[in-house]
Amino acid sequence: MSHADKEKWDRKYRQKPTLLQDRPASKLLQRYAKEASGSVAIDLACGNGRNTLFLAKEGFHVDAVDISEVALANLKEKVNGLDVQLIVCDLDDFIPEAGHYDLAVMTNYLDRALILRMAEALKSGALFIIETYMAHPENEKKDSNPDFLLAKEELLAMFDKRGYEVLAYEEFLNEPHELYRMYKEAIVVKKRYR
Repeated sequence: MSHADKEKWDRKYRQKPTLLQDRPASKLLQRYAKEASGSVAIDLACGNGRNTLFLAKEGFHVDAVDISEVALANLKEKVNGLDVQLIVCDLDDFIPEAGHYDLAVMTNYLDRALILRMAEALKSGALFIIETYMAHPENEKKDSNPDFLLAKEELLAMFDKRGYEVLAYEEFLNEPHELYRMYKEAIVVKKRYR
């Protein structure tokens, strides 16, 4: 685990506790979760747990993975007996269990290598929902690391000819509760049956 990354995120959550406030789950997740073929899910870089809690309340077992112990401690207080497993892990090194998940969600985080590794972790018919920031001239945060911003239609290109059906693709301005106004790119794909 990258100690520097862990310290950075723990410090960020301590200094900006608004990041841990309750927020609604991703709209695409709310719209498509019921289409999952089973009830085992993973929330990658779960942060405050908005997507984890939504999925758990919908009857999913959820593996909630994040590098920040501060974020996971906050989420633990909200779980209240729901079927959630908290996993402290640097996602750079995370190898998910093969053929295990019916649904994976990754929001406000970009790790292109992890997206590719998740292909093996998804069951046939599983959904993968990704929603994160993209490069756009109207973004308020001009100093964003370009490695953490998607290019226009990059998600579409990433899943093209890789054994997935695209169920939805959107580009939109992020939610008003976020710190900066930023454009996002989002996709919902279904792993084809083999």
